[in-house]
Amino acid sequence: MPENSALEDRMDTLEAVLGEFIVHTQTALGKLAREMISFKNEMKDFKDQSQRNHRQINQEWGNLARKKGTIVEDIIAPAVRPAVKKYFGEDVVYFAVNARKMVKSLDLAGEFDVVAVGEKRVFLVEVKSMPKEQYLDDFLNNVGKFRKLFPEYAAMPLIPIFGSLRFEDPFIPLATARGIYLLAYREWDYMDILNFDEIPSEADCSPGVRG
Repeated sequence: MPENSALEDRMDTLEAVLGEFIVHTQTALGKLAREMISFKNEMKDFKDQSQRNHRQINQEWGNLARKKGTIVEDIIAPAVRPAVKKYFGEDVVYFAVNARKMVKSLDLAGEFDVVAVGEKRVFLVEVKSMPKEQYLDDFLNNVGKFRKLFPEYAAMPLIPIFGSLRFEDPFIPLATARGIYLLAYREWDYMDILNFDEIPSEADCSPGVRG
């Protein structure tokens, strides 16, 4: 009988210790879970703040470039190569900014913000700080001038890209209807072609523009 009593006492002690261990473990796990949630929330807040800072920096940089008149060189031109590679799958083999050419025999001269020659296509980029619908038609006229001044690219389809810091939503379908791609900041996060999926690849919106 005494042996059974001692065994029961030890069992009670073991159960008490085990119960205390379980309570402490659950408390520690609960604390760890709360810390992990807090850490996750802090990281999310940090990421959100970083994104806001990134957008603000891009916006301020864009506004500064607009004031200095360097949007082509500082904002648009550096975004052309990666955009061409991403959307058209071509490496740029020739690249020119503010390209000027005159052909006396034609009594014709032209200036083009960005000319990027790919492996299969020519990408002509026109840049305006304050986009207007009339500029789209002017751009298509400039495409015709480019074709005359650069006959060496006559056999290559020409892709017109209109660049700016940003475009208001009503402007996008106006460009799309003319077969003109729009290159601008997407939510001030990064430069991107905004209407790529809206323009059919087989469209031929202007003579000699696309193929």
